[in-house]
Amino acid sequence: MALFQSQSDAQLKLMDAAVRMRGRSLWQDALERFRRNTAAMGGVIVLCLIALMSMIGPLISPYTLEDLSWEAIGIAPTMTNSHWFGTDDTGRDLWVLTWMGARVSLTIGVMTTIVAMSIGVIYGATAGYAGGRTGNAMMRFVDVLYALPLLFFIIILVTVFGRNIYLVFLAIGCVEWLTMARIVRGQTLSVKRKDYIEAALASGVRTGTIIRRHVIPNVIGPVIVYVTLLVPTNILVESYLSFLGLGVQEPLTSWGVLISRGANSLETAPWLLLIPATFLAITMFCFNFIGDGLRDALDPKDR
Repeated sequence: MALFQSQSDAQLKLMDAAVRMRGRSLWQDALERFRRNTAAMGGVIVLCLIALMSMIGPLISPYTLEDLSWEAIGIAPTMTNSHWFGTDDTGRDLWVLTWMGARVSLTIGVMTTIVAMSIGVIYGATAGYAGGRTGNAMMRFVDVLYALPLLFFIIILVTVFGRNIYLVFLAIGCVEWLTMARIVRGQTLSVKRKDYIEAALASGVRTGTIIRRHVIPNVIGPVIVYVTLLVPTNILVESYLSFLGLGVQEPLTSWGVLISRGANSLETAPWLLLIPATFLAITMFCFNFIGDGLRDALDPKDR
């Protein structure tokens, strides 16, 4: 009797799970599996805290970005005074600089990714759906751009047109879309052979509408995963440009600018390098954890 009872309980549990799964879409199922990923959810929480502090952190400090304290130059981090993260070699509060740098770095990382995603998704979906000579010609153009030193291209754009924040994220975004286009093209080549695409063609739906309403929504899963990897990559590119002196201009600052300045004072004031570098590393880890979680949640083999 106990054996039959356990089997019936197991069958009831399977039936309940089937009923619950039947009422959920694939996106809802992916969201539920993403929530069960501890590392990914931890990354989301920490990243949200960093983004929140980038907004309110400078507001809770008694100092501003422009304040210079000549009597408080090079103070080490301490909680006994109002300079919680210490000061730099000009007397500016590192707490304010760090969170303002986080605001600029995260903004550049997100905005450049939006630019790269917009160009890459549209270009890749069009090349994949067109196919034939048109698609091959479009991808050969991508191959030519791949052969160019992209970082050198970014440096030329920033040098010629100036170092304002809008040009920085536009320049990075315009050269970071190439891999996105290849990913979307590969997904589109498999999607365009599906029955619902054939049905749309038979119904007389225009090509642009098919790409916008049927192709792009069905290839967005791998794009979302790649976006979580592209954001930290773009933050690092901006940090590298700022390290070379080609990033954002004063009075704005970024983690790359702070790291560049801290590297020059590593022996006398190591906190100027360690604090922004630590927050940059934490942000990179968070995006990587989120990307791994999204990859597992959107993997059709795990459904």
